[in-house]
Amino acid sequence: MQRFTVNIKLPARTLTGALSAPNRGAADWGWQGLIAYGCHSLVLVVDANTAQTLQVLERHKASVVKVKWAKENYHHNIGSPYSLRLASADVSGKIIVWDVATGTARCEIQEHAKPIQDMQWLWNQDASRDLLLAVHPPNYIVLWNADTGTKLWKKSYAENILSFSFDPFDPSHLALLTSEGIVFISDFSPSKAPASSGKKVYISSPHSSPSHNKLAAATGAKKALDKVKILISNEKPSAESVTLNDCLQLSYLPSKRNYMLLLYPREILILDLEVNQTVGVIAIERTGVPFLQVIPCFQRDGLFCLHENGCITLRVRRSNCTITGTPNEEPDPDPVQELIYDLRSQCDAIRVTKTVRPFSMVCCPVNENSAALIVSDGRVMIWELKSSISGRNLRVSSSSASPLYSPVSFCGIPVGAFQNKLPDLSLDNMIGQGTIAGEEQLKSSFLQEVHLKFLLTGLLSGLPLPPFAIRMCPPLTTKNIKQYEPILAVGTSNGSVLVFHLTSGLLHKELSIHSCEKIELEGFLSLASDMRALTSRSISFRGERGNDEPAIEMIKVSHLKQYLAVVFKDKPLEIWDVRTCTLLREMSKNFPTVTALEWSPSHNLKSLRKKQLAAREAMARQTVASDTEVSSVESSMISLLQEAESKSELSQNISAREHFVFTGADGQVYHLTVEGNSVKDSARIPPDGSMGSITCIAWKGDILVLGDVDGNLNFWDLKARVSRGIPTHRSWVKKIRFAPGKGNQKLLAMYNDGAEIWDSKEVQMVSSIRSGRNVNFRILDVDWCTSDKVVLASDDGCIRVLDLSMKASCFRMDEQDLIEPAWCPYLLVPRASLALKAFLLHQPWNEKYSLEITNIETEIIARHLTDYFMALSSCSDIKKLLLDPDFTLLQRCLLVARLYGDESELHFWTIAAHYLHSLSQEKPAKPTDTAILQEQLVNPLDICYDTLCENHYFQKFQLERVNLQEVKRSTYDHTRKCADQLLLLGQTDRAVQLLLETSSENAHYYCDSLKACLVTTVTSSGPSQSTIKLVATNMIANGKLAEGVQLLCLIDKAADACRYLQTYGEWNRAAWLAKVRLNSEECADVLKRWVDHLCSPQVNQKSRAILVLLSLGCFTKVAEMLHSMRYFDRAALFVEACLKYGAFETNDDTNILFLKSCFYYARSLKLLGFKQGAILFASKAGEAGKDLLTELKQPKEEVIQD
Repeated sequence: MQRFTVNIKLPARTLTGALSAPNRGAADWGWQGLIAYGCHSLVLVVDANTAQTLQVLERHKASVVKVKWAKENYHHNIGSPYSLRLASADVSGKIIVWDVATGTARCEIQEHAKPIQDMQWLWNQDASRDLLLAVHPPNYIVLWNADTGTKLWKKSYAENILSFSFDPFDPSHLALLTSEGIVFISDFSPSKAPASSGKKVYISSPHSSPSHNKLAAATGAKKALDKVKILISNEKPSAESVTLNDCLQLSYLPSKRNYMLLLYPREILILDLEVNQTVGVIAIERTGVPFLQVIPCFQRDGLFCLHENGCITLRVRRSNCTITGTPNEEPDPDPVQELIYDLRSQCDAIRVTKTVRPFSMVCCPVNENSAALIVSDGRVMIWELKSSISGRNLRVSSSSASPLYSPVSFCGIPVGAFQNKLPDLSLDNMIGQGTIAGEEQLKSSFLQEVHLKFLLTGLLSGLPLPPFAIRMCPPLTTKNIKQYEPILAVGTSNGSVLVFHLTSGLLHKELSIHSCEKIELEGFLSLASDMRALTSRSISFRGERGNDEPAIEMIKVSHLKQYLAVVFKDKPLEIWDVRTCTLLREMSKNFPTVTALEWSPSHNLKSLRKKQLAAREAMARQTVASDTEVSSVESSMISLLQEAESKSELSQNISAREHFVFTGADGQVYHLTVEGNSVKDSARIPPDGSMGSITCIAWKGDILVLGDVDGNLNFWDLKARVSRGIPTHRSWVKKIRFAPGKGNQKLLAMYNDGAEIWDSKEVQMVSSIRSGRNVNFRILDVDWCTSDKVVLASDDGCIRVLDLSMKASCFRMDEQDLIEPAWCPYLLVPRASLALKAFLLHQPWNEKYSLEITNIETEIIARHLTDYFMALSSCSDIKKLLLDPDFTLLQRCLLVARLYGDESELHFWTIAAHYLHSLSQEKPAKPTDTAILQEQLVNPLDICYDTLCENHYFQKFQLERVNLQEVKRSTYDHTRKCADQLLLLGQTDRAVQLLLETSSENAHYYCDSLKACLVTTVTSSGPSQSTIKLVATNMIANGKLAEGVQLLCLIDKAADACRYLQTYGEWNRAAWLAKVRLNSEECADVLKRWVDHLCSPQVNQKSRAILVLLSLGCFTKVAEMLHSMRYFDRAALFVEACLKYGAFETNDDTNILFLKSCFYYARSLKLLGFKQGAILFASKAGEAGKDLLTELKQPKEEVIQD
């Protein structure tokens, strides 16, 4: 008869546990929607929505200290598909760039053998997306090409660099946090190293000031701010005032330009970099819990803060113009003149112990409405913000914080009066902008007050702290193939048993069985045959026996699960009956000390079955005779047999004969037989002279293998009566086990320093793993997982499933068998992910939108997408929006950009939706300009888009900012900077007041007095204007650009000032000045010159240029640029949206543009295999699309033949 083995397809995987100390900052949440974090030398990738581990990356030899996802700020197509790239760095200075989907390393980078302090992907260049900036200790920053691993440039600095932060508004600006202060670099470029050493400023730590105790007192941040007037200075502080810089973190605020936060254990300081001054302090009360980390938000001016007790808090900046509860309320006589961040929500803290501490927090960069906490014990807790609507009158009067209101627009389009509660898609969909005038806002919009709260939506648990013992469930056979599940039991040092499902890697059950704290783990666990019936019921064999009982060395269950042999440390062997839980025999005191024991796999199973059947039939007949009332149907033979089974076997004590071998301390092998209550001594074999003290035995078929303390393996062939000794020179053999499966003679041996797999038939080694040589962990326990995979438990708290080579390997993520479908289009093949995106964006060929996969005809796509539609369907909010016929194309584009985590698309469609809607509002309402302005005031583009915002809103924001700077000024330098800003903003009266404040002792007293006179006496007469213009021009020519620009602004020549600024390369400054001083036409001219500059080959920031053009309303130019950059999908959708909003003038040029965009988009959809979409757009493409349409409508057979 032909023998065969059924094997379940089980991927090689790693179960992880507690983290190591260097892993503290190694966590990142990418735009791809996945969380990556370091665990010892591994990198784990977790799906944030379903809290499932998708990938474990194993290649580092040292603990991982940093992980960073690559940015997704570029246009995606077949040539540049959605891909999962991750960089990880370790303690030894190695950086590995991963292709996460396949689990392979794209490149490895090594410069020095010291831990990488910080690293960041560059995101601003259209040309290259492979640039990675890293801080190599002690003081180097190095720019790498992360695709090839080549070093582009290296730059050293005077101090040790701790971390860095890029300015999100200007990629040439970089701030380094050093051991002494901050170094500002203003000439960062990918093409060459910064030429200068940067501008160095020193931080006076708040802790060093004698007023620190007052700072943290309960008087609040307002008084604290007065105590921290100067924190940044160009002079090095004295040794007495600053012992060391205890700043934990430095970060630019992405919500508004030129603001930075510094994190200290008890304060967060908000700095205005225009004047290098603290403008806001978040101080913790004396009894409060110190900060560990802070993540600033982009969409709203908010901060996610992590505290030392594991609590995550959200603070949102208080609006400057708060909406008062009642119209008659008295105004505050002392309005708050600082940035105040109110606590809006906080999650539950964790129980902090010696081994359980919060390690790091990451925040979703796409939606900014969820945060994940990584705990040192390996847990990942995912907290999501949920909003609830409350009535306007429900405001709690005791709270000093102004209420939060719902946004007035959703996905770029304003909401109506009867709008239901918006889904919590993202932070800007949950709370509106807080910087708009109160009364006007109340009249003009439909506001609902919002409260935020954190909900725990995901929890991922790790393994407990080692040591632990492992035992795999009985192997897969033809009999249990239908109900088999690969389940692993893990015995822990605190007495509990954890049951893991190895297909998913998730914890299936936790059983608290033993109450004692310490357990001898050798052979601790042996599982019953049917794991499906695993319940929390436990039976105690040896109950409470007092404290003087010796420790159990090992327990061994016989093959028929009848008997149990218990070996003690200082006590003779005990044999127990498993079925009755009774002690069959306790050996005499002179019984030899057992060093190793194994039950024989051969047994008389047939005779046992005959005995059992006869006993059951007899018991069934007895039951029929005694119970006459039972009807004939009820007393069927089947039910009687089932009822009688347990009674008969226990009462008649039916059992089969089984035997076991064990070795004594002298090396002698004893053979004992057990049947029923009798235990007989069968044979004794004298010790082998070449073997030391035997430590373990394995027996399968006719092969018996013994291992000893010296690392020798002795193979006995019982049939041929020959033995063969193999010295492995690996020290103490701790465990040997045969692989499951008939005829499978593979053997797994575990040593003090590793493990080996042997072929016992050929008596040769198959593979080996050794601690310190090819792995950096020590093995604690081993077992066979399947017939061709082993499972290893190691002292780094991990359990690894490996193939026969025992080499660490990552699996392909698309081969994962997940419990819940995960939404991650990055895992799909490029054609499938792009086709799915096109399918979600528009289905105009259908009467209504659907998520039915039948609408996609290409097999390759259909095969991949079933799980993705299931994942979308599980999220009711998103499904509802996608199926809503009133959900506009622009809103759909924005939603899909969020679903895909596509940064480039998200910014493009946010700005496009805003300005296209503004345009549609303006067109019918030309006479009532004030109404339009009111609409724009209530719903402006967020200030995080900076110079892309409307001019009036941008001006208002800049005036508020200079007001705050004016209040906070504490030195002459600050006053002078404020006066300069006021002059540029046209606030001449206030500027003069500040200039006249200069004291007579000051060296600039005379200059400032004359300047004040000049500002007040400037007239618009010809001669004075020409003189001032001449002086300004000379100043600019002689290197005094800022002073010359000020003079030009005084005489209303701001347009000339912008031109000079652009000539001297100050493009951002020119854009700022144009927004605050010029009318819309002149401002547009300045910004169009900036667009030309951004499109130049040496700058190559066309994506940024497109956003500027959108803000100017140059929609035709945008469409042309998108087409010239080969962004065919975005171009076609944008043209369609513009036509709906009437943003294009109908002429020949726009018609050609429309036909061209439709044709190229149809062609790209055909390439994706998305036939219905391609037919639709080809039919819109006029003459050019006719051939394509004919080709698409050909029968399938012809296409295949072609």
